Amino acid sequence: MKILQWGFIGCGEVTEKKSGPAFSDVEGSSVVAVASRHEKNARSYAERHGIPKWYTDAQELIDDPDVNAIYIATPPSSHATYAIMAMKAGKPVYVEKPLAASYEDCARINRVSEETGVPCFVAYYRRYLPYFQKVKDIVDNGVIGKTINVQIRFAVPPRELDYAKNGQLPWRLQPDIAGGGYFYDLAPHQLDLLQHIYGVITEARGICANRGGLYEAEDSVCACFEFEGGLPGSGSWCFVAHESAREDRIEIIGDRGSVSFSVFDYEPIKLHTSEGLETITIPNPPYVQYPIIKSVCEHLQGIGLCECTSVSATPVNWVMDRILGKF
Repeated sequence: MKILQWGFIGCGEVTEKKSGPAFSDVEGSSVVAVASRHEKNARSYAERHGIPKWYTDAQELIDDPDVNAIYIATPPSSHATYAIMAMKAGKPVYVEKPLAASYEDCARINRVSEETGVPCFVAYYRRYLPYFQKVKDIVDNGVIGKTINVQIRFAVPPRELDYAKNGQLPWRLQPDIAGGGYFYDLAPHQLDLLQHIYGVITEARGICANRGGLYEAEDSVCACFEFEGGLPGSGSWCFVAHESAREDRIEIIGDRGSVSFSVFDYEPIKLHTSEGLETITIPNPPYVQYPIIKSVCEHLQGIGLCECTSVSATPVNWVMDRILGKF
C-alpha cells in the first residue's frame, strides 16, 4: 500500500473538524506538514495537531520531499495557483470547494492535470455522506416516480460579520477572493449534489441583486436551469432575509411523490408518496469529510476510485458563473 504523507496549504476553520483529522484516520495516510502565510497560525496548528513541519511559503511545502500529496484549504482565488504548482511538482491535489473562483480557472486546472497526468480531487464531500446517498437512492429507485421538477430554496439572516465592523468584511464576501458572495460559497454544494443525481446542467440563467446594502457582493439570487436530460430546475437564495424566512431545502418533485431535504442543516429527509409522509433521519460521521477523504486516499493508493475530480467539479463553476452573468 502506498503511504500518503499530506501537506496542508491553509489551516483555517474547515481543517479543524470537517477535514483535517480525517486524513490521519485513513489507513496509510498521515499529515506531515502545514503551511500558512502567517507564521503564528502555521506553528500553532502544527503544534496542536502533532504535525512535524510547518511553513510560511507554500512552494517550500510543495517541494518538501516528505510530502507526496497536497490538500489546499485556502480561499478560492488561490486554488488554481496552488493546485497547478502541486501538479507540476508531480503531487496529487485535494482542493476545497469550489474548485476555483471562476470557470476559467477550473479549465486551467483541468488542462494542467491532463498534461501532467496528476489527479486533482475536489471536496464535494456531501456526495459521500449517507444522508445524501439516501436521497439519491430514493430518486434512482423510482420511489417518487419520474422527476418532473427540482427546486432549491435557501434563505438566512445576515451574520454579525456581514455588518463590516472597521470595514473588515469576511473573505467570502469579497468577489475577487471568493468568486462572488455567499452564493459562490454555499450554492456549490447544492448544485454539485443535483448534478451528481441528474447529470450536468447545460443551461442556466439568473437574476442577481444586492437588496440589503451591507456589502457590494450579491445578496439575493434567483435562477432557472436545465439538466442534460431536459429536467427543469430553479433556485432562490437570500442572504439578508428576516429570521422568519429562514429556509434550507431542496425539493424534488416526481409524478408519484416528492422528497425534500436540507443541505446544511441535515434536517430529517421528508418523503411524500401515496402511502403518506415518511421522515428519515440519518446521522453524519464525526468528521463529515472522512468518507470522501478515504475515497481519495484509496484512489491514490490504487485500491479504489474517487470520481469527485476537478473535471466533475468544473460544471458547478460554469453554472454559477452563468447565473452571476460572468459570461
